[in-house]
Amino acid sequence: MKNKNYLLLFFMMVLVIFSENVNSQDILTDEKQEKDNRPINPPFDAGILIDNQTVVVPSANTLEFMIQHRFGTINSNTFDLAGLYAPSNIRIGLSYSLTDYLQVGLGSTKNNKLQDVNWKLRILRQTRSNRIPVAVTYYGNVETSVRENENFGLEYAFAHRLSYFHQLIVARKINMRLSVQASIQFTHFNLVDTIAFPGLQHNNLGVSLNGKYKITPQLGVIFAYDMPLTTPEIIKPNANLGIEISTLGHSFQIFLGSYSKISPQSNMTLNMNDFTKMDILLGFNINRLWKF
Repeated sequence: MKNKNYLLLFFMMVLVIFSENVNSQDILTDEKQEKDNRPINPPFDAGILIDNQTVVVPSANTLEFMIQHRFGTINSNTFDLAGLYAPSNIRIGLSYSLTDYLQVGLGSTKNNKLQDVNWKLRILRQTRSNRIPVAVTYYGNVETSVRENENFGLEYAFAHRLSYFHQLIVARKINMRLSVQASIQFTHFNLVDTIAFPGLQHNNLGVSLNGKYKITPQLGVIFAYDMPLTTPEIIKPNANLGIEISTLGHSFQIFLGSYSKISPQSNMTLNMNDFTKMDILLGFNINRLWKF
C-alpha cells in the first residue's frame, strides 16, 4: 500500500510537468510563432540540482567542475554546531561535453572511497512552439570502492565493489520562473550487506521530483523529494529545500535535506536518515563551467 501511495503521488507530480505553461516569454504559444521549433533556454542553471542530475547537458567542448559537500545531521546528541563539526562527506567531479548531446565524467567521493565514471545523454529538448513539450535526458554511472579488503569479512573482489545507476529524467519549463522535473531511477549493487540492511535486494527502483522557482534571474528556491519504491522500510525517502545563486557559468546551491551519501545509488538504496525525526543535514553544491 505504501508503494501504491507513492506511485500515485509521483504520477500526480508528473501531471504538473505536462501542464500548460502560463505567462512565459520563452515558450511561444501564439499563432504567429507556433512554428518556432527552436529549443527553449535550459530549464535549470546547472547539471545537478541538490542530489539529482538535471536534464541539462552543457554545449560541446564545455568542461564542468563540481564540488558536493554534506555536513553531519543537526540533531546530534553532542554539540557539533548543527552538524558543522561532525564528520562530513564530499565529492569532487569533472565532466566534459563531447557533443551538444553527450557528456562524460569522473568523480571521487570521500565516504567509502568511491570512484565513479558517469555519462549523460540528451534525448529531447523542449521547444518554444510546444511541439516537444518536455526535455528528456538519460544519466548513468558505474561506481567502485577502493577500500581495503581488511574492512570486510570476506574476499572483497573487484566485481563485488561495483554498483550501477541509471536515471531517466523528464523536465518541463512551466514558465519563466518555474521549472520542474521527474525521474525514475534503477540501481544495482553486485554485493549487498543484508546484515546492516535486512531485506535489501540487488536491484531497486526509485522516483524523484525536483524543481526550481526563480525569485530573480540570479536567485531561486530549489526543492526535491526522492522516494525508494522497492527497498525495505528501513530505507527512508528524502526531502530537500534550499536556494540557488546562479551567474554565467557558475552555480552555488545550499540546502537542507536528509541524504548524506552523495552517490546516487547509495542515496536511493542505503539512506536511513529520517527527515521526520530531524535527521537533517546542511549541504551545498558548487558548479563551474568552462567553454573551450
